[in-house]
This record gives sequence, structure tokens and C-alpha cells, in this order.
Amino acid sequence: MIDELRTPQAQLRLEAPRQHTPHTHGTGCTLSAAITANLARGLPLLVAVSEAHAYVQAAIRAAPGLGSGHGPLGHAHACKGELRRPEVRLPL
Repeated sequence: MIDELRTPQAQLRLEAPRQHTPHTHGTGCTLSAAITANLARGLPLLVAVSEAHAYVQAAIRAAPGLGSGHGPLGHAHACKGELRRPEVRLPL
């Protein structure tokens, strides 16, 4: 899976392996909330987005498997383990 963020000043390409699971309910809301929280912490945009992306990937891996349809992410469990943070290269 490849996600990209493009601004007039920079481009950020985020790659992650596709996770084959139906438990992805709330990924968009979680990503936007994590980006917002990271920006509120004072992180630069590219770092905020990169860390939010890593958090969502961890939350998908930690999904508790509730229900028979599209279940929720494992928000709390994603915080406990080490996030797989991609290297971010900021523009000079």
C-alpha cells in the first residue's frame, strides 16, 4: 500500500504492506485524529503525517477482531508496542 502527501514544498511517500483483515473500521478518522494530535504536539507536517500513518498501521495489526463485519482498530494496543516508523527526510 502506498500513500502520498504532496504540498507545494515537499512530497512524502509512505509505504506499508497490505494487511488482509476486515477490521479496518475507522481508519480514516483515526488517521486524521492522529495527524491533528501530532500537529498539536508541535511536530512538523511531514513528521506528523508519518507518525500518524505508522500508528494506524499498528492499530490495524492490533485489531481485536470484534464482530463478523468490519470491526474496529486496536487503538490502545497500538500504543503499547513499538511503532514501525518510516524514515522521514525533510526538505532542505
